[in-house]
Amino acid sequence: MKPEKNSPKMRSTTVLFVSRNGEIAMAGDGQVTLGETIIKGNARKVRRIFNGSVLVGFAGATADAFSLLAKFESKLEQYQGQLERAAIELGKDWRTDKYLRNLEALLIVADKTDAFLISGKGDVISSDEGLLSVGSGSMFALAAARALYKNTEMTAKEIAAESLRIAGEICVYTNSDIIIEEI
Repeated sequence: MKPEKNSPKMRSTTVLFVSRNGEIAMAGDGQVTLGETIIKGNARKVRRIFNGSVLVGFAGATADAFSLLAKFESKLEQYQGQLERAAIELGKDWRTDKYLRNLEALLIVADKTDAFLISGKGDVISSDEGLLSVGSGSMFALAAARALYKNTEMTAKEIAAESLRIAGEICVYTNSDIIIEEI
């Protein structure tokens, strides 16, 4: 069921993926907002799955994101940890399945060699530059990450942390309660 036009829009999350010099980091803030109200400040939107070898970050409706996360985990199992194949199959299912296509969320999935942004329109997008972002503050975090990536020698973890901190200073839907996972 779609929310009514006058109901408050749930906004939440900034998630950023950074790959640099063989290091992989994914960071997410903790804020969840309903309308103009912060309803949670320490949500965990970045997780390790598949025996700690895959990172996943999500933005959007929480229940929808968890449903997609479970579906993605089953795809990883089905395809023996092949991240790209699991991402493509989830993207196809998400676009064509009557139930799944109504889910409102985005995922970033990554392992040591690949990373993809997966959307409900069937998009499976990789990054040429080692950066991906989703969520309300994603463009702020991505802009900061690009500048830091090009103009500093910071590590992937340092870029992810500083970029989210910067996004939190600009975007009212992003806070500074940052969780970072690395592989």
